[in-house]
Amino acid sequence: MFKKLNHKHNFNFYKFLKQRDLGTIPKIFISSLGVILFFYLMPNFILYYQNESLEFKNNSKAVLAYTLKNDGKVLDTDDILDEKDLLRDIFSLNDLETDTVRLNASTIKQLFEDTDYSLKDVREKKLVKPVALTLLPAEIKMIENTKQRKEFFIQIILPLILQENNNIRLDRKRLFSIINKSSNSDLEKKWLQKKYKQYGVSSRDLSTLKVRMDEIPVSLAIAQAAKETGWGTSRFAQEGNALFGQWTWSGDGIKPAGAESDTKHKVMKFKVLKASVRAYQRNLNTHSSYKNFRQTRAQLRDDSQKLDSLLLAEQLDSYAETGKEYTKILKQIINQNSLQDFDDVKLMPLSVKYKNLI
Repeated sequence: MFKKLNHKHNFNFYKFLKQRDLGTIPKIFISSLGVILFFYLMPNFILYYQNESLEFKNNSKAVLAYTLKNDGKVLDTDDILDEKDLLRDIFSLNDLETDTVRLNASTIKQLFEDTDYSLKDVREKKLVKPVALTLLPAEIKMIENTKQRKEFFIQIILPLILQENNNIRLDRKRLFSIINKSSNSDLEKKWLQKKYKQYGVSSRDLSTLKVRMDEIPVSLAIAQAAKETGWGTSRFAQEGNALFGQWTWSGDGIKPAGAESDTKHKVMKFKVLKASVRAYQRNLNTHSSYKNFRQTRAQLRDDSQKLDSLLLAEQLDSYAETGKEYTKILKQIINQNSLQDFDDVKLMPLSVKYKNLI
């Protein structure tokens, strides 16, 4: 009714104009004014859109934070996310009373030798010793031999990445068990509620949770850690256990050197390396900037294909401001260092529940 009435009024208005001869000059004036206004306003609309897009892209490394400039605005319009829920288990790692004594490089190398942990054996036997370190050695940047420094860095972070992937794999196994049941127990429902919050799925949609709750290829994680930390030598890695250069506006962090005075973001810091790995995985598995990454991974799963780190790396152009150049570098790191050799390795179990994952 309203649309019809409005249309009728519009019709009478134009009829009114038509019945009156305004003359050629007024008509030209009105037409010219419309064209001028169009070309005057259009650049402003374009500039506004570009600025909005740029701000979103630059915030894609904002960990988990899902907030722009800590104002509580949600990046992913499909979900209403609570940062505390997303990071609760990560913050708990920071709160644990752990022995954070920084072992020197020679001590760590001796530890690897004593446990027969070498990358050569890993590539051949596909098994990794569960040697979990909490901090990077300061001397890693003093190792002059590039190949040795790279291998040492991989030895340190490889067990941590595998452990976090194992945690996700166990959760995913339980999720599929719940999905395949006609009814679920109260304990299972409570577990689901926890995971919905942990993965930012406010819609309580099982299919969304299944897509988000998945592993990150080991070779891709190593490549990103190598790129973000300079193979473990960066200030952020040494001072804050920050392996993946994630940003925060509200959490504990390190301000980048040379940053402008009005820069509000910091690089998120962690008490232990394990927390950094978990935060990184949670970031890729929940942040709206990596939706294409998750969809590509899910398609590989549906096609019963191996998770291809080179293919998935192409979906991470939003991780850095350099965009496609960043993904190109990741693929180079993976290829040049034969990192895909580690995609099918298993972590030797510390307990019975992990034994069946081998």
